Amino acid sequence: MSSASHDVLRFIPSFNRVLLVSALLRIALILYSEWHDAHSVVKYTDVDYRVFSDAARFVLHPSPENHAQGPLGALLHVGDPYTRATYRYTPLLALLLIPNELLHPSFGKYLFAGCDILAGILMYQLLVSIILPSITPARPPDPKSASQVAGTDRESHTDVQQRVATALVSAHLLSPLVFTISTRGSSEAVLALFVLLTLYCALKGRWNVAAVLLGLSTHWKIYPFVYGVACLGVIGSEGAVGRGWKGFLRSVVNWRTFRFGLLSGATFLALGLAMYAIWGYPFLYESYLYHLHRLDHRHNFSPYFYLIYLTYPSAFSTADAADLPIWRTLLRSPLTSFVPQMTLALGTGLLLGRRRNDLVFTWFVQTFVFVVFNKVCTSQYFLWYTLFLPLLIPQLSISRRRALLYLGVWIGTQALWLSEAYKLEFLGQNVFFGLWVHSLIYVIGNCWVLAGIMDGYAR
Repeated sequence: MSSASHDVLRFIPSFNRVLLVSALLRIALILYSEWHDAHSVVKYTDVDYRVFSDAARFVLHPSPENHAQGPLGALLHVGDPYTRATYRYTPLLALLLIPNELLHPSFGKYLFAGCDILAGILMYQLLVSIILPSITPARPPDPKSASQVAGTDRESHTDVQQRVATALVSAHLLSPLVFTISTRGSSEAVLALFVLLTLYCALKGRWNVAAVLLGLSTHWKIYPFVYGVACLGVIGSEGAVGRGWKGFLRSVVNWRTFRFGLLSGATFLALGLAMYAIWGYPFLYESYLYHLHRLDHRHNFSPYFYLIYLTYPSAFSTADAADLPIWRTLLRSPLTSFVPQMTLALGTGLLLGRRRNDLVFTWFVQTFVFVVFNKVCTSQYFLWYTLFLPLLIPQLSISRRRALLYLGVWIGTQALWLSEAYKLEFLGQNVFFGLWVHSLIYVIGNCWVLAGIMDGYAR
């Protein structure tokens, strides 16, 4: 490490101070949200938070029109969270937010903010205990360098690693994208914590616990199941014997990979069966089946929205939807986005996930392509892959100039899209085609950024 970089690290505060500032910032924003929502027509609180809170209220107060529809629902005498329109999440989220009714309406926001802080602690532990110690310099330091000798005298190597870890985690905890989403009441922080716990156990080689956590994460929101492919590749490679296609086959299909898949699948299935036993078909439909045939023609970063918009049946032609031409049916089909998305997300996991040290990089790439090629993409989805950046950055060999270029393209493509979306949403202009072109630019720009990150990864 250069003396200039060493001097900069000296100004990094302790990790405990960063946690304190992060916690106070979130508390202040939650308190402000209560005042803001009481005095403004435009609310600070996310509409999803009101959906979660209403679902928790329905669970807590059953009635003849609102009751759990599963076999055990009547015995437990609980309400149905899916009575609340647009609630399409696991009932566990509604159960977590029952204190919104019993204690305080902002309890859920404090819970999500707390998950942010715990995620930051996990990131720090991963960096100082696994990631940073595993990184060796490209060449040994020159013992004749006086500045390096002086730097070594001033602080130990461990202290430097702790300061680097603190700086990286601070970039996440103090990111406006992160703290605004959790304090507005989005539940993404809970899933982020589950994913980081899964990664922590995987990097520690605690595969049984990792399998259970992966099943829990997938139950909470379906996309983390793609990480299972990379985990299976790592588990198989660690115990692989032989080369060629036979060796590859033995690395994929063996008792260790079977046990991981069985534990993960059993956890997901057990949670699903428990939820179905209490809440019945509404749980199955709203949490999973709805997303298979969902037609989201509202504008979002994904270019697929325009294809669906052009072929979306109006209220007067819904009955004739089955008679649509084949090309229009294909454009509206979930397979149009699902096939390339899953091919890339699972394919990168299979190709890149062969070593435990590569899991952070592999999961980042898998999540990135999953989000970019998803048929619905909003800003909060970016958290799914930016979550891994503090852990991945130390493993990248990218110049500062190129890193700033990647950041500029990533932000610039979003700003370009938002400028066009503003014309549609607030000015009422017919700019659907232009917005679609900007969505394509967003995809191309993000793919270019991902290619640069992949090229800069030091395997």
